[in-house]
Amino acid sequence: MSELVVVGFDDPHQADQVLAKLVQLRQEYLIDLEDAVVAIRGTDGKVHLKQSMNLVAAGAASGGLSGALWGTLVGMLFLNPLAGFAIGGALGAGTGALSGSMVDYGINDDFIRSLADTIPSNSSALFVLIRKVQPEKVLAQLSGVHGRVLRSSLSPEQEEKLRERLADHRAVTGA
Repeated sequence: MSELVVVGFDDPHQADQVLAKLVQLRQEYLIDLEDAVVAIRGTDGKVHLKQSMNLVAAGAASGGLSGALWGTLVGMLFLNPLAGFAIGGALGAGTGALSGSMVDYGINDDFIRSLADTIPSNSSALFVLIRKVQPEKVLAQLSGVHGRVLRSSLSPEQEEKLRERLADHRAVTGA
């Protein structure tokens, strides 16, 4: 089961920096992210969302590949596999991109927007949906990060550990 963690930051760029660190930790197999979104509230008060997965591109790529395969097979029946490959690939990419733009994968966008509306101007929030994690190693790598847990689906013990780790930075620096 995936766990949702939402952390708010006073700096509008810190959520991006923490996400970059989490992506690095994913490459080291310390965390498995299902989805991640950065919400930034500018000085004008508008909320901007940065999705970690481009669903339109992913849908177009998978649709184009499957469309090309099926188009080639159908083209072989009519003795023109090259035309079937081209037409099938184009149709598959188009329908894949369309379905990718309509699907909501991972964290619900309405939930993200409703919670992002509560963060102050000139700040950011990181929404992370985690499949698997090695908590001790990840928390050690995130030492020095200053943020506050806004929401989570962690157990109370896990959430308290995360809150303590994020508060450690304030105690050390006096911030």
